[in-house]
Amino acid sequence: MGKQKIASAIGYSPENPAPGLLATGRGRNAERIIAVAEEAGVAVVEDEALAILLDSWAFDGPLAFGPLALGSGCAPRVRPGDFIPMWCWEAAAKILAFVAKEGYKEL
Repeated sequence: MGKQKIASAIGYSPENPAPGLLATGRGRNAERIIAVAEEAGVAVVEDEALAILLDSWAFDGPLAFGPLALGSGCAPRVRPGDFIPMWCWEAAAKILAFVAKEGYKEL
């Protein structure tokens, strides 16, 4: 059995203090998030680590990414509608910069 697909949709508006999580999902929900983005002409950027960190169920067990190690219950869950936590800003900024450079439209 292969790895389950995880997708997260993020967005940023200058009126907000941080990027926001618009949607997150696994399996068929992840495939739908990707399909809706592609149909709307929104960039799809693959960043597995960020998708896992933003997945609302990722904190059910321990995770480790380089210097970042998270155990169950030690970090708040990120839900759609929430701002992305500071520890994800660098990765989110890289994705948003790529999208802006490529000239993808806003929804």
